[in-house]
Amino acid sequence: MLQTPSGGARDGAAAADSGLMSIGTVLNALRDEFPEVTISKIRFLESEGLIEPRRTPSGYRKFSPEDVERLAHVLRMQRDHYLPLKVIREHLDAMGRGEAVALPVVGRQRDGEALPETFEAPTAVRIGRAELLVAADIGERELEEWESYGLIAALPDGAYDAETVTVAALVVELGRFGIEPRHLRAMKAAADREAGLVDQVVAPLRRHRNPQTRAHAEARTKELAGLTVKLHAALVQTALGVRLP
Repeated sequence: MLQTPSGGARDGAAAADSGLMSIGTVLNALRDEFPEVTISKIRFLESEGLIEPRRTPSGYRKFSPEDVERLAHVLRMQRDHYLPLKVIREHLDAMGRGEAVALPVVGRQRDGEALPETFEAPTAVRIGRAELLVAADIGERELEEWESYGLIAALPDGAYDAETVTVAALVVELGRFGIEPRHLRAMKAAADREAGLVDQVVAPLRRHRNPQTRAHAEARTKELAGLTVKLHAALVQTALGVRLP
């Protein structure tokens, strides 16, 4: 008669048999398509109810292949369509009920006239200050220090761009190597200069009367941003004489 594994051994065996993955494994699986995703962001999306990984009796998260696909779908909707988390959650809930729903489009108006959905500029996803503190796993004091150095800045309405979560997570990671926020001011200044250069290139397109041309400006901005990030990474690697995996 076969013996039944007990405790942690049973948990590990069950997880292995059912193809469940740890949060670290999920992070590695997603990074090819989403290089800026972090464990903090995954935890934040879980806290927002967008994913519900299983928990072992010891409290460890375990993700099924379906959880990973759902997480990837959420990240794509954020990246490609700039949808707020509430809209994404409602869309996923409708899909879960078996409803055939089109992907929602977040739009804006100009001079009281609605722009055609095909050419609408995206509305950035925003989070509150309390959400940012939870997602980045930091305290009010750290956030105030980072803001004083210009690493993080609130929007005019007091909210934050969701990408701020990624910035905060990276500042935390660098801090583990002894790199303090004050050391990062030069990187922020360089990023601002790069952003200014991209802005100069796309500004004429953004001011164009044709909505198709304005939509093209957004695509060009993304393309140029991606190229500047790659160039920056390549220059740093060249300066250090290293190659990243």
